[in-house]
Amino acid sequence: MRRKQGLSVLIIVLLLFIMFPFTVLSKEQTDRKTERGEYDTKDEVIYGNLDVYGKKQNLYVVNTFHMTKPGMIEDYGAYIDIRNLTDLTDMKQSEDGKVQFHADEGEFYYQGELHHQSLPWDIVINYLLDGKKVEVEELAGQSGFLEIQIATSANKKVNPLFFENYLLQISLTLDPAICNNIQAPEGTEANVGKDKQITFTVMPEQEEEFIITTHVINFEMDPINISALPANLAIDDPDLGTMIGDMQSLSDAIKDVNDGVYELNKGITDLNAGASELSKGSKDYRNGLNKLDQSSQQLVDGSKEIRDILQMVNGSMHENMDVPDISEMKALPKGLRKIASGLKETANGLDMLQENYGKVYNQLDRVMLQIPEGSISEEQIQALYESDADAQVVNQLVKTYIAAQTAKKTYLAVKDGFDAVSETLKHLSYPIYEMENQLKTMSDAMDQAMKNTEQLTLLEELQNGLSTLATEYQAFHDGLVRYTGGVSTLTTSYDKLDDGIQQLSDGVSTLSKGTGELYNGTKALQESTADLPGQMESEIKEKLEAYDFSDFEPVSFMSDKNKNIGVVQFVLQTERIEIEEVESVEEEETEEKGFWAKLIDLFK
Repeated sequence: MRRKQGLSVLIIVLLLFIMFPFTVLSKEQTDRKTERGEYDTKDEVIYGNLDVYGKKQNLYVVNTFHMTKPGMIEDYGAYIDIRNLTDLTDMKQSEDGKVQFHADEGEFYYQGELHHQSLPWDIVINYLLDGKKVEVEELAGQSGFLEIQIATSANKKVNPLFFENYLLQISLTLDPAICNNIQAPEGTEANVGKDKQITFTVMPEQEEEFIITTHVINFEMDPINISALPANLAIDDPDLGTMIGDMQSLSDAIKDVNDGVYELNKGITDLNAGASELSKGSKDYRNGLNKLDQSSQQLVDGSKEIRDILQMVNGSMHENMDVPDISEMKALPKGLRKIASGLKETANGLDMLQENYGKVYNQLDRVMLQIPEGSISEEQIQALYESDADAQVVNQLVKTYIAAQTAKKTYLAVKDGFDAVSETLKHLSYPIYEMENQLKTMSDAMDQAMKNTEQLTLLEELQNGLSTLATEYQAFHDGLVRYTGGVSTLTTSYDKLDDGIQQLSDGVSTLSKGTGELYNGTKALQESTADLPGQMESEIKEKLEAYDFSDFEPVSFMSDKNKNIGVVQFVLQTERIEIEEVESVEEEETEEKGFWAKLIDLFK
């Protein structure tokens, strides 16, 4: 019995020697253990668990050293617990955050748990069911229209270097059997097996808010995964040759448009000056016609009196050969001279009117013909719309162009009317001058006759002359009546023509202001786009430089005392939203284990 007990003790001792060997190190081995090691780079991967609202729960870091020489290593971090993930050698941690350990050549890993460390980003996740904000405890297993809001912003309490240089990716995995009609305008959708994965990207230095909407039935969702790593975007310099050529063509087209608008504005300005002169001359002409029309009746009445006197004198001289009253005879030449003087003034007024009308008409004709014949194509107008030109300025240009062409077409259509008026004025004053000369001749003859009234032998000749004068004057009077009637008709018609000319002048004035503003706009556009290709190339390079992080040097997330940092990245995950299941608890029978069973368990 004792032999069996001794054998059992021996076996136990041997097993203890196998389990816990006593290692005796030589002095050389001890020195090797304490010698300072060297490493090429150190990587940090920060793992974090977040709650369903994005709030941090716990963080831990896996540190990886790429050893080039074995020995003792010092690292720093505010860890509440550390764990060697490579071998079973001990690690030391001091109160000031220094971690010491021995590492062999190759890869060495250890894990550090964090407590108060914050992430570089504040992440907030909200859930709305049928438009109302709900707690996740109430959301699991619900159905309806779900909206998930994810907002990211900078955590001001953390080194801003990570926020300014890191790319943030947020991924949600949704089960189509639970979620349908998924909408995520700013996300990238991909199929992952039977599930739909929605990924959002937050660029460095950006704060974003993303929204996902979907109809859900018995809602559950896998954890939301969030990762962050340095933004190392490989963007090749684009080939700008074709684009720069297109921009140069656009710049040249804008210059051509500006030159055309300049010529148009110059022509419209001259047109406006001519229209203004035409308006002024037409107004004077209208006033003159109105005065002439108003005095026409007096002229007709005076002519009628002269006609009646001549007929009376002629009749009296035919009824008897008695000598008429000399005083009445002497008044006749004086009246004829007054009529002749009035006719002369009328003829002079018509001559002046004809001269002014000719000047204004010639100016209008010159201005209208200066409007360019060339047309702006639909392609040119469309190109101008697609440029950076102000849309209001472009609309004004098109309206101005159409108005100018319309004005020219209208003028060419009524040009024959203007020519007819000019021709009428040329021939209107001539008969009046003829009548004036005849009246002067008759007046002079009567004066001469009055001087020789004592010579009764000449009375018969006077009677014949008065008879002829009375007959011819009747024809003159009839012509005068027709003339005054024509003046009245011309006055009435010209009132409408003058109204049109005034409207034309006002329209051209407005058009001139519009083309002036348009030219200022196209000039500013041309000046701003003169170096459009260079500006475009410069802006593209500036934008590309904004995403060039090649000069970024990684730093440790744990401590600025750590050197030779390689890659620092973050891997975060929220809790899963799931329907709670009631689990049945089965009581397991426990039996007392013996010594050997416990000993064997040590090797499991």
